[in-house]
Amino acid sequence: MSLAQRKFFTEVAALADKHVTVVTTTGKKFTGTLLGINPDNLSLCIADAKDEAGKVSHRILLNGSVVAQISSTEKPFDLASLASRLEKVFPTMVKLYEDKGFIWVMDKVKLTERGVVEGSGPAAERVQRVYDLFMSDAKTQA
Repeated sequence: MSLAQRKFFTEVAALADKHVTVVTTTGKKFTGTLLGINPDNLSLCIADAKDEAGKVSHRILLNGSVVAQISSTEKPFDLASLASRLEKVFPTMVKLYEDKGFIWVMDKVKLTERGVVEGSGPAAERVQRVYDLFMSDAKTQA
């Protein structure tokens, strides 16, 4: 698999569990939460899908051959701002890997847009508190 293909599938996979709008080749439009994607043919599973008429379906499966466009309706997570905030608490101990979607703190705590995913102990708890405050502030500003 080429680098471009890997990047494409990484971007598509990043849409999982996000609110999206899907337009089909026939012009139908659905909005809902993207639950799953088949990387072989880009078939989709959307939860709580609402069509243009307002009809809601619990689940809708779309064959990849009819998918013309997928767009995210959510603002991207600002990993760089979170890293900057962590840098104030952990000077010179924060490494941002924005292209990979995570932050390393003290070379032992891994943080993503979902919170601490690796690491434990007091350092991980402190990183999680900074993350929780960051998320709380983001909701207040929205």
